[in-house]
Amino acid sequence: MKFQINPNTSLNQNLVIIPVLEDHLASILELKLKRTIKPNLFSGKKNSTFILESEDQTFLLIGLGKNPSYSDISHSFRRILSKNSEWVESGIKIDFADEFSSEMAESALVGLQLGTYSLAFFKKEQSKSYDDLEVSIYSGLVDLEKVLKRATKIAKAKIEAFKMVDLPPNVLTPEYLANWAKEKAKNSAIQTIVFDEEKAEKEGLKAFLAVGRGSAKPSRFIILEYRHSAAKFHLGLVGKGVTFDTGGLNIKTAGMVHMKSDMGGAAAVLAATQLIADLELPINLTTIVPAVENSVDKDAYLPSEVIGSHAGLSIEVIDTDAEGRLILADGLSYMVQNYSPDQLIDFATLTGSSVGTFGYECGALFANEESFSKEIQDASMAAGEKVWPLPLWEAYRSEMDSEVADIKNYHGKPIAGAITAAKFLEAFTHGHTKWAHLDIAGVAFGDTEFSKTKSGTAFGVGLLLKFIENQL
Repeated sequence: MKFQINPNTSLNQNLVIIPVLEDHLASILELKLKRTIKPNLFSGKKNSTFILESEDQTFLLIGLGKNPSYSDISHSFRRILSKNSEWVESGIKIDFADEFSSEMAESALVGLQLGTYSLAFFKKEQSKSYDDLEVSIYSGLVDLEKVLKRATKIAKAKIEAFKMVDLPPNVLTPEYLANWAKEKAKNSAIQTIVFDEEKAEKEGLKAFLAVGRGSAKPSRFIILEYRHSAAKFHLGLVGKGVTFDTGGLNIKTAGMVHMKSDMGGAAAVLAATQLIADLELPINLTTIVPAVENSVDKDAYLPSEVIGSHAGLSIEVIDTDAEGRLILADGLSYMVQNYSPDQLIDFATLTGSSVGTFGYECGALFANEESFSKEIQDASMAAGEKVWPLPLWEAYRSEMDSEVADIKNYHGKPIAGAITAAKFLEAFTHGHTKWAHLDIAGVAFGDTEFSKTKSGTAFGVGLLLKFIENQL
């Protein structure tokens, strides 16, 4: 897209977009269109639209309701190109009312750019390109240029997260993620370190290596370091990077076709790392992604095996489909032991139990410090990427007791699955006092209005940005 801010001359742009707040409908229409519209036809209600035509322009009125959230506005603007691209012939003009704040304009511009994303990676006929689409923005905001630059960086990061989750597993492999991370190190303040399997063995990442044993695609332990000279705090992120999950020898009996999405946690933390570096936020950030494929062959790890871990704890493998917590265990332990971040958060598409509890509306939040939990939850609500707390009571720890090892990876019961998984992870945090685990199994990938099949949501990117900036 080619953006212009408050251009002096009128450009040949056939689609004029006017976002409308419900309480300000009359004044906006009188000012922008010099006319009125009957309230029973259009009143500015949330998710409503109204089209007016002149001789050479189409006016698209987008109703946002009375108090739209960031995600409400973003979704409304994403629909323009994602679902109605035929409306655009020569260009777009966006006319923001005076009531539009910088944050509202940002969410609109993020959404408009997200609308260019398509799943048609491998179609013979590629989807429409918007690289040369001219977009004029009219607004009285004094910081509009800054808003546009920031919105473009946010949209770019979210599209990266979309793409990572949506690419097929023969393309999106552990090596692909490692190369993606290395590429980031070429053009930004990010330093990338990648352990191959030999190096991971020397580092004692035994649980991580066990999961990838059955795959022809080699595992990669990925570390990204972003440092700022005026850092306010050090944040550690760990993302589950299972690029495809067959379930291992406890093979999945349903839904395996969607298991390319089992690296939604990795996508969230990698894209967020890119965004934090692009925005030059004053924090220190360390991101770890243990990337593996959980497959089946003669070398695959077995139910009832006892494996080691970076933390020195032995683990009895009850179920090879509880693999995500094994690679996260080594990721968390390595993070704490080698980087000692002030705050530690992991993202993972971890359990069906979290979906059973919250459906596809929000993720499950576990945190070992109440104010830390509240900060994450508040950020999630503001970003429109909701999480809700569940307990980490010590009573659940005994569910993971093993007769033969220090801990088992699955309690084998159809109850409290998300909680017991969180208690398992807690055992590998070395008593870190500000740790949170976000189980995003129901929200990282799913049915949306923007594609005909399940697709990535970039869940976690906006949450992390809001969480960080709330502390600056």
